[in-house]
Amino acid sequence: MNKLIASFALVATLAPAFAMAADHDMHAGHGTMYSDAAQSALIDGLVKKVDKAGGKLTVSHEALPNGMPAMTMAFKVKDASWLDKVKSGQKVRFASDNVNGAMTIVRLELPK
Repeated sequence: MNKLIASFALVATLAPAFAMAADHDMHAGHGTMYSDAAQSALIDGLVKKVDKAGGKLTVSHEALPNGMPAMTMAFKVKDASWLDKVKSGQKVRFASDNVNGAMTIVRLELPK
């Protein structure tokens, strides 16, 4: 009987840890889904401002794959050299992702 009680106590003690691990794995997969979607889908945008000192582009864009609605916002850029290739008023296509807590343009294409 004591072994049975000890077994139940052990299970009760470990159950929250298993539940947290399962929840964390589900959350991690969900974040990966957004990352893959953001990198594969190119969004149309219009450059409103180039901030070389801040390493940012302000872009008026369509809705993003992560559910963010169409709006104008500042994005960091993955590659600072991109800031020399665009100008205010120029149309672009881009993919963005959350990099270290900041929405970042991770892929940029200029019209031909």
